[in-house]
Amino acid sequence: MAKSRTLPATAVDVADSYAVRLMQHLVVPTFVIDPKRRVVIWNRACERLTGVAASEVIGTGKHWQAFYETRRPCLADLVALDRPEQLPEYYSEYAARGHNGLGFSAENWCVMPKLGNQLYLAIDAGPIHDEAGRLIAVVETLRDLTDQKRAEMALKELATKDGLTGLANRRSFDQVLSDEWARAQRTQKPLALLFVDVDHFKLFNDRHGHQSGDECLRAVAAVVSRHAVRPLDLAGRYGGEEFALILPDMDCDTACKVAEAIRCAVTALQIAHGATGAGDHVTLSVGVASHIPGGADGGPDRLLGAADEALYVAKRLGRNRVICAERVLAEFAALGRDAATVPAPVRRKSA
Repeated sequence: MAKSRTLPATAVDVADSYAVRLMQHLVVPTFVIDPKRRVVIWNRACERLTGVAASEVIGTGKHWQAFYETRRPCLADLVALDRPEQLPEYYSEYAARGHNGLGFSAENWCVMPKLGNQLYLAIDAGPIHDEAGRLIAVVETLRDLTDQKRAEMALKELATKDGLTGLANRRSFDQVLSDEWARAQRTQKPLALLFVDVDHFKLFNDRHGHQSGDECLRAVAAVVSRHAVRPLDLAGRYGGEEFALILPDMDCDTACKVAEAIRCAVTALQIAHGATGAGDHVTLSVGVASHIPGGADGGPDRLLGAADEALYVAKRLGRNRVICAERVLAEFAALGRDAATVPAPVRRKSA
């Protein structure tokens, strides 16, 4: 180390020149900023990755424009400013590799304005200090993980989607229902649940075949999905010919309107049925429940049981109708039936 301090200026210049040339020819996209956060090196691999020429950014602080449409710090800027606390504000995945000298790592989607597409980049940025410990530069290197990230997202989607309909599968549905139930407990707002069942579906399969049955389920799924319009709504295939719709922050009356819209939309499809014991066209029965979870309610089994019971009553009353769990007795009374004939809770479903 002592010898390096006594190297003549010409030797230092040669070493610096060699380091710059080496960095320019690295296959890893790399750029370097000075303590004032101006670009001093923008290598060829970085030009290829971003579509931005070195001449556009050298000597400026405009390196952010290669990655984002609006001004924001890059990882190298946060290293230069020594602001690890800002990592979660700008990056979905990040790590500070220690304080005072080891730099940061992060991953996120970059919009890449010059390329016109998005890339998922893994980013490493580390400081360079002189012998006195003063910051003289920050080096940022980039790796394109777009293909891997998209493959990971596709696998994740496969794990949460029903293969036939594209709706959320049972596992995903159960998880979201549990999460929304917990959120409703915290906010003390109602959580609504719809169970949607295709009437006489076994008879449909027997008459038209399983391929037509699959097409029927996909058509119904598309209708159910169209009514999951808000960001937190979730449409799922609960199993077989039964679908479910989670509707956070919704009371029973509003949920019944959604259910009726779904029932009418499927009726309007005019999917031919015609099996003995069924009508001319495919219809739906829908059970609706809404509840504000209390502290003693535990999990969402109460909501599941209420919606399931309402669906069961809809079937008992002749199908092709919407029944709300809060109005089961009223529905029977409207048909002139003795309240004693109301089916007991069946609780076929649990979270």
